[in-house]
Amino acid sequence: MARETVMRRDPLAHPDRLIRAVYAYVAYRVGPGMDAEDITSDVFERALRYRQSYDPKRGEPMAWLIGIARRCVNGALEDPQRTRGSVEDRAAPGDLAEDAVRRLSLLDAVSQLGERERELIALRYGADLTGRQIGALLDMSPNAVDVAMHRAVERLREALDGSDESETP
Repeated sequence: MARETVMRRDPLAHPDRLIRAVYAYVAYRVGPGMDAEDITSDVFERALRYRQSYDPKRGEPMAWLIGIARRCVNGALEDPQRTRGSVEDRAAPGDLAEDAVRRLSLLDAVSQLGERERELIALRYGADLTGRQIGALLDMSPNAVDVAMHRAVERLREALDGSDESETP
């Protein structure tokens, strides 16, 4: 009970899981690497600055942080000064060639989706949010999220040219 009270007062009391989830969401949106790290840092800088504005009645700390992350990602994507990392920056050192090709193919396929679909994929598989949490963030019903998510995953599979049906992003 005491731990739950601490979490209610300070949304950043246990940051390890939060940092990983925010980075994963950002990496889904802008690609892994330095850009994702910089944006994740911006998210937590803003969260620290505005932590007093967190209202537990409006949602969980994760939803609050993902809301901040969405604004940071959108700002970064709209920035004309932003330079995208090269292909070499996106593949982690030591990856096998096949793994690197698969990652780059997935990044390319995700980039072919519409903005809303990319957002849904990033929230679900990057931030690991539930349909209900995504619905609260995007002002959608959980059922609408499930339908839109199903369509986004189908379009992603099509973009990947018939990848194995058991694979998920």
